Amino acid sequence: MSSKIFLNNRLVDKADATISVFDHGLLYGDGVFEGIRSYGGLVFKLREHLDRLFESAHTLMLEIPMTKERLEKAVVQTLKANRLKDAYIRLVVTRGVGDLGLDPRKCRQPMLFIIADEIMLYPRAYYEKGLQIATVPTVRNHPEALNPQLKTLNYLNNILAKIEATNAGVDEAILLNSQGYVTECTGENIFYVRGKCIATPPPYVGILRGITRSVVMRIAKELGFSVEEDVFTRHELYTADEVFLTGTAAEIVPVVKIDNRQIGSGKPGKTTRLLTKEFKKLTPKEGVKYDL
Repeated sequence: MSSKIFLNNRLVDKADATISVFDHGLLYGDGVFEGIRSYGGLVFKLREHLDRLFESAHTLMLEIPMTKERLEKAVVQTLKANRLKDAYIRLVVTRGVGDLGLDPRKCRQPMLFIIADEIMLYPRAYYEKGLQIATVPTVRNHPEALNPQLKTLNYLNNILAKIEATNAGVDEAILLNSQGYVTECTGENIFYVRGKCIATPPPYVGILRGITRSVVMRIAKELGFSVEEDVFTRHELYTADEVFLTGTAAEIVPVVKIDNRQIGSGKPGKTTRLLTKEFKKLTPKEGVKYDL
């Protein structure tokens, strides 16, 4: 069966899901998106993802051509059409077709599409043995240039950092901001653990306010941990008991080595394992249910 793509208010075959070469999402990265997960017939935190999509679009002065309620139904419709209970969903809104100039006023109609497919961002071994990551030269976008809190189609900052991570022989990169403080990785937020304290950078240093990040912070507080949003340098990561990453596609990934420095015992720590266990309990519960 050919996979189905939701494209501008209708389902089409994958081969027919095409957009114009004059679309400003393609030409200039002018658009917004969300990556969303479904688990066992439940779209996890769908409404929170849609809220963030609309917030990003509002700042870009980009009109989303559907209500949140209609988009929610469209996501479920796409999952059902592809017979998927466990999936990764990519919801994209572009500025639409314009001319070769930058002026967004030339784009008369936004383009919207939804893709649903299976995904495994990292091999299972990374969750069992831990990930090795490195700091890269590329600096995180300044919030007053292209604010990382906006989930836009312009991902070159992240892509350049990913290339540098690959060149360094690791699978993920840490980006620092212009002041040398830790921000996030190319596709995940970052946390460190020291005793009963769990810390992560605050949004103002230049991070995306991750949905999974928020869930993990809530779980940690419920388990009795002190959770801090504070600026810190690589030194705090190097000397931490544990480090882990969070993201919609990645979920929770333990980090065991940063810049060739062993973190803690060099194995996924007990706090990371505990948070992962509790997170997995939530994924079939908090979101929008659907039946195939």
